[in-house]
Amino acid sequence: MLPLPFRPDEYARRLRHIREEMARRSLDLLIVNDVANQHYITGYDGWSFYTPQVVLVPLANVEPVWIGRAMDAAGGLLTAWMKPENIVGFPEDYVQRPDRHPMDWIAGWIEKKGWGRGNIGIELEAYYYSPKAHARLTAGLPNATFHDADLLVNWVRSVKSDAEVDYLRKAARLAEAAVRAAYEVIEPGVRECDAIAKIQAAQIAGSPDFAGDITALPPTILGGDNASAPHIMWSDRRFGENETVALELAGVVRRYATGLARTLQLGAMPVKVSNTSKAVLEGMDAVLSSIRPGAKAEDVEASWRKVIERYGLKKESRIGYSIGAAYPPDWGEHTISLRQGDKTILQPGNVLHSILGMWMDGWGIEVSETILVTADGCETLTRFPREIHVKR
Repeated sequence: MLPLPFRPDEYARRLRHIREEMARRSLDLLIVNDVANQHYITGYDGWSFYTPQVVLVPLANVEPVWIGRAMDAAGGLLTAWMKPENIVGFPEDYVQRPDRHPMDWIAGWIEKKGWGRGNIGIELEAYYYSPKAHARLTAGLPNATFHDADLLVNWVRSVKSDAEVDYLRKAARLAEAAVRAAYEVIEPGVRECDAIAKIQAAQIAGSPDFAGDITALPPTILGGDNASAPHIMWSDRRFGENETVALELAGVVRRYATGLARTLQLGAMPVKVSNTSKAVLEGMDAVLSSIRPGAKAEDVEASWRKVIERYGLKKESRIGYSIGAAYPPDWGEHTISLRQGDKTILQPGNVLHSILGMWMDGWGIEVSETILVTADGCETLTRFPREIHVKR
């Protein structure tokens, strides 16, 4: 068995909080489909979620159960903390067959276990949980009443332990290494794909003391016209002279992601870029000044909006979100959002990735920080200059 990322009492604490919320909602069983939530509960870590995979959490104080493809049960024995009998594999002849579905088998297993009646909560918004999977599962458990339990575990995850923050601090070092690598390699004439290769090397091997993991979002480098859109992928396009390049990168350690966005200017900085950067940097100062226990998420966004309005700028999208353990395709936790109308009250242990991207007509800039809410304010986990890096 591989070393667990956390002590047994950490997993016990997580289960206790999850079951408290299950009891509040009168749920007898929770079916967890979100891969990051499965990892959070069990420690299981593998690239096996392209076939149906669930974690079952009964309200009764017994161990959760991981169920996935039979060949991947060996990975459960290596990475999850539960007893071997609670690592269960469905047969290979249920994999990608038109006449049967893994959820048929999983529903049967749940029924035989005696968990197929009463109120069952299930995550209906998980990325890898298909409409067909839900239809087959519910058909196989006709005596259960299903309830949407989307984000139940995510909200428990939104308050980080000291051990989780330690991984995020390490991930911050890799994020810094990735931005440094980007600054070094990106020049006029260099292909985007070659820059990405150097950046990913820094993300994975940027520290001699710990390993980097694959990032839930790929590295984003936006130059030229591509910088007007936030999520364009790289190609073999070559960086141009006097180009403004927005970078949205991250470091990940034991699945915990720390995001870091910065902007690189090749050649002389245009006046419009310089003026916008002043607004963004002042806005980040306002964000950091407003994050503290008891503050509302919407108040943090309001502090940013007040600054950029003085500069004649406007941004419709949110400026941040809760971040932590993550698997592709996203590193956000889908809970706290720094935007108008989000009245979530911040508390110590929340970790937010505040990304102040301004995507303009044919160009754009980005600056972000991953921010820990502390007992009396906040702390940025990365230590890296925010100003636009000019490379002549």
